[in-house]
Amino acid sequence: MDVEFTYNRTTSRRCHFALEQVVHLGVKVLFPEEIILQSPQVTWDWKHAQDIKNHGQPTSKNRKALKDQTKHTPEEQRAGAQDTPGPWAFATETGRLVSGAPKAREEFFNPLLNENQKLAVRRILSGDCRPIPYVLFGPPGTGKTVTIIEAVLQVFHALPDSRILVCAPSNSAADLVCLRLHESQALRLGAMVRVNATCRFKESATETIRPYCRDGEDIWKASRFRVVITTCSSAGLFYQIGLRVGHFTHVFVDEAGQASEPECLIPLGLVSDVSGQIILAGDPMQLGPVIKSRLATAYGLHVSMLERLMSRPAYLRDEDAFGACGAYNPLLVTKLVKNYRSHSALLALPSRLFYHQELEVCADPRVVTSLLGWEKLPRKGFPLIFHGVRGEEAREGRSPSWFNPAEAVQVMRYCCLLARSISSQVSAGDIGVITPYRKQVEKIRILLQNVDLMDIKVGSVEEFQGQEYLVIIISTVRSNEDIFEDDRYFLGFLADSKRFNVAITRPKALLIVVGNPHVLVRDPCFGALLEYSITNGVYTGCNLPPELQPLQE
Repeated sequence: MDVEFTYNRTTSRRCHFALEQVVHLGVKVLFPEEIILQSPQVTWDWKHAQDIKNHGQPTSKNRKALKDQTKHTPEEQRAGAQDTPGPWAFATETGRLVSGAPKAREEFFNPLLNENQKLAVRRILSGDCRPIPYVLFGPPGTGKTVTIIEAVLQVFHALPDSRILVCAPSNSAADLVCLRLHESQALRLGAMVRVNATCRFKESATETIRPYCRDGEDIWKASRFRVVITTCSSAGLFYQIGLRVGHFTHVFVDEAGQASEPECLIPLGLVSDVSGQIILAGDPMQLGPVIKSRLATAYGLHVSMLERLMSRPAYLRDEDAFGACGAYNPLLVTKLVKNYRSHSALLALPSRLFYHQELEVCADPRVVTSLLGWEKLPRKGFPLIFHGVRGEEAREGRSPSWFNPAEAVQVMRYCCLLARSISSQVSAGDIGVITPYRKQVEKIRILLQNVDLMDIKVGSVEEFQGQEYLVIIISTVRSNEDIFEDDRYFLGFLADSKRFNVAITRPKALLIVVGNPHVLVRDPCFGALLEYSITNGVYTGCNLPPELQPLQE
């Protein structure tokens, strides 16, 4: 056979075309410096306004900071000539003055939303700063997608003329949005369509969302639906039928931190630069876009639009100015802090390292405490194990990928202990194994197959982003203790704080880390995890390096 592989240039061409199209958005949207307040799109009754005030009334310092950053258009100056006391009061006052604005529903479609999620939905409905992108900052397990679903439903029902484009970087994330909107039962038949790439097999979509995909096969027909769901890249199909600026009134990008900026700009080119609204949901502290080119990485293509915006002055964290609003300007950013996934012992370290110790434990106690009595825990009641293994890293033939046989065997042992323990009752589908090297994935899968545990998912960090498991086992692989000048190069994938953050925030009830402490101590994140494990008495396995032994004593 003669096999030839060629690179599919479609996405790259769409990215290039999008860069030309988004020129109309200009500096005010792509590089925002100042906030120009608009009349609210939707108003809500006094009950809702009271909820907002109760959530956190801005202090005098907050008011000054908001007034310094915001400017009013002539329309707003006429509408509210008095001194503007802050974003909440502003939205309420102008809402009552702009009589033409439609009213929001008196209740939420999802009654279980927390206050930060409700606040984000109200901000999106109001659209005070459109077309400047609004950021929904969602750390792991805080319900970003749930909030996006509610916001889409509210916009759909409150604004009859709205046309909503919901995008995500991957098919799985776009399918999830479609599924959740379907399950809400709040959209009438014929209101929503799922547009797939022409090369995607129909069988890859679940039966529930296939009916929505059928209408998406005709792009002309799909463009007439009020809610369109697709990937960022496939949004470029609408350019091919001549759609341009302003066709969509609202563009939502879920998991925006995983999309490269040109990819994210593909759907944004279809929104108006005057009245359009852009909502980016994601977490700049988790994995960004996967960029294979070193040259492209050197020039910043690995930085998503979400992460770049969050580093601009208008979006920066400012505890002095916005202390009562979650430390971010509430007109531009809402940070979700209630974690519905993990046990408090597992949440404490990522909360301290990445989220200013703001994450709150709100997970179901029955789930997150289900393994606290497992007989193999070094400390009962503390669902974390750091198992030190001084194995040997190796490579096969010309393969650049590393594996570590000793760690692979230890991972298999833990999987057997969990899946066959009488006390724990953990099914194989509740266990996930994360390891950064493809060769280690292969070795662990072979071992698990030999003990009839093929249902345990084994994969890289990228394969686990956005997912959650009852138990996560991490094999770090690297074990060469020789001293290198460049630890980042030596540690490879391990020296990436975003990968570390994603890996340790997947488990609900138990985290097991298998690795060589003599190597991992060189990395700031794994070093912090080692210290955390030692001080809490959950380290086991080989002897610790000299610098960590005093902690154990």
